[in-house]
Amino acid sequence: MLPEAIELVIVTPERQLLREKAVEVQLPGEGGYLGVLPGHAPLITELGIGELSYHDLGGKESAHLAIVRGFAEVLSDRVTVLAETAERAEEIDLQRAKDALARAEQRLASSDPNIDWDRANIALQRALIRIQVGTKKRSALVPGA
Repeated sequence: MLPEAIELVIVTPERQLLREKAVEVQLPGEGGYLGVLPGHAPLITELGIGELSYHDLGGKESAHLAIVRGFAEVLSDRVTVLAETAERAEEIDLQRAKDALARAEQRLASSDPNIDWDRANIALQRALIRIQVGTKKRSALVPGA
């Protein structure tokens, strides 16, 4: 018999960010997004930079987190995410994320031969996903936004 829910655990090097029951989880895999439902086949996957979303046990509430790299272990009744960084939507400082985006875009537009392109591209992706997740939560809180 399939489990009713999945235990979702999200951990970063600094803290355990989340331990909650969910009926559905969507992860930003390195090669694209991965959907997980109760009873999913076991796997381990590398995470990219993206939005992790899940629906709570009631299936009505959806929560969003910005994830930057790491690994996820998927079992039939549990998803464990070990992320380099992870932030809940309500923890994201949108102005700080927009400032980081501007700095990353400026670095990438520069003709300086000493630019670390990979690092600048990761900074750009991280800023974009933080803005996307942070904006999504705020628009859900403000009717008509």
